[in-house]
Amino acid sequence: MATKNPRLNIVLEPPLMQGVNLLAREQGVSLSAMARDLIKEALDSYEDRQWQKVVQKREKNFFHSKALTHKEVWG
Repeated sequence: MATKNPRLNIVLEPPLMQGVNLLAREQGVSLSAMARDLIKEALDSYEDRQWQKVVQKREKNFFHSKALTHKEVWG
């Protein structure tokens, strides 16, 4: 099956390969699809952690007394 999507070759240790293979079989998907989905989940988690750092930094500098009200922002 030809595809225009970029490809990635990876090398996994046997226990990691067994885990991915088991998940793929349980979900009835190919190894490639399982690896793709796991990478997507990992990237989503990473992105969430990065945004959480931004939120925590902003919370330290946030003062309710200086915040704008809804009416002040939206009119």
